[in-house]
Amino acid sequence: MAEYLLEMTHITKIFPGVMALDDARFNLRPGEIHALVGENGAGKSTFIKVLAGVHPPDGGEILLDGHAVHIRDPIHAQKLGVAVIHQHAASYPDLSVAENIFIGHEFVRAGFINWRKARAEAKRLLDSIGADISPTETVGALSVARQQLVEIAKALSVNAKILIMDEPTAALSKRESEELYAITRRLRDQGTAIILISHRFEDIFGLADRVTVLRDGKYIGTWDIGEVDDAKLVEHMVGRDITHFFPKKKVPLGEELLRVEGLSRTGYFQDVSLAVRAGEIVGLTGLVGAGRTEVVEAICGATKANAGRVYIEGKPVRVASPNAARAKGLGLLPEDRQADGLLLPWSINHNVTLPMLERCRRALFLSGKKEFALSDGLKQRLRIKANDVHAAAESLSGGNQQKVVVAKQLAVNPKVIVLDEPTKGVDVGSKAAIYEIMSELVERGIGILMVSSEMPELLNMSDRVYVMCDGRMSAEFAAEGLTQAQVLEAAMPEAKRA
Repeated sequence: MAEYLLEMTHITKIFPGVMALDDARFNLRPGEIHALVGENGAGKSTFIKVLAGVHPPDGGEILLDGHAVHIRDPIHAQKLGVAVIHQHAASYPDLSVAENIFIGHEFVRAGFINWRKARAEAKRLLDSIGADISPTETVGALSVARQQLVEIAKALSVNAKILIMDEPTAALSKRESEELYAITRRLRDQGTAIILISHRFEDIFGLADRVTVLRDGKYIGTWDIGEVDDAKLVEHMVGRDITHFFPKKKVPLGEELLRVEGLSRTGYFQDVSLAVRAGEIVGLTGLVGAGRTEVVEAICGATKANAGRVYIEGKPVRVASPNAARAKGLGLLPEDRQADGLLLPWSINHNVTLPMLERCRRALFLSGKKEFALSDGLKQRLRIKANDVHAAAESLSGGNQQKVVVAKQLAVNPKVIVLDEPTKGVDVGSKAAIYEIMSELVERGIGILMVSSEMPELLNMSDRVYVMCDGRMSAEFAAEGLTQAQVLEAAMPEAKRA
């Protein structure tokens, strides 16, 4: 029996003008969880698409159980036992769970689908992974976490030997992530080999047995998970030592820039009060559904509060819209940058200058020269990786898209920037760059209110931390000496704390 269930060696893939994979390699043992990591653009997605039959390699060899294979297409990959669980479930929301699990390989007898057998087999598969989901439920009515369990059951229905999990916890709460961890370990113990792609160190160090790093399409190395730590893994991924991954500097705090008193929105949050001073990063956290995003949207005029007051530099203000907020010096970087922060087909140039076209006007017309000067200056300052500011936002990596959204806010010279999950879905190199930008902003006297679910980020980048639970503020802490356990205890409903 071969030592490796899967061996991929000397894999090369060339797209027009781009060497996506350059002599890359990877191996996978039966019954192991092997993390494949790297920055955005490192080649992970292309590598997985080669294995899944989406892209034919331009060079190299793939061995399954010691035998060379040529994977023709995704259906052939599935027949060979390779299944992919994507970050965004590739399901049919209007169909039932059983229909989704067996679509494409239904139980057919005498020309008719045997739905009774399909529902019974779907129930068996769901039970095998501990998923309490009815086969007759409509998939679109399920949470993201439960849709992922349906995807796992779908993979098991075709007897997958290799399960590829692409950012499986990106949209999950901590509790949902822990439940998925338990199911993933159970699959490993039952003999399924799992390739894990994740930007989250909690996933990598909590699940993986080994880790392989790609950088710029090249193979960097493979290590047992106990041979590397956070710092060493970051160094391998970005090609340099990031000595201070969280570069938060202590700066003298200035005057109070933002104060919120008794803010309420019926059905979402109640009696929320907080403050942010010049040069201060204030963290805001809580479990999914606690009301964090709803609070910052109300502060910045994206939604309307029913009660409460907002003060900027000590003066009460009425913030009726995001444009009104920007005019008062209050900028919002939304959680979903693609849906709410960017016009993806538009260029970097037009996205950045959209909030302040008045400044780019010459007489009655827009000045392309002024637009370019402003957007190119911010591109250089934030180190946005693109050929020029005319590149479409949709062509950028997640981290660089996030930088464009930050650039939009800086273009209007804000006093306070509200960052809702600022590093969600971005790679470690981009995270470090965003943290550096945050530090530069507070050094210039800007105040930052940061909503975050990532504990290392929250504890290392904040000066103070507010915790929400069930739509109310449950605690306020100084960040120095604060522990994850203290935050989680404050975030839990009282019934669960007991």
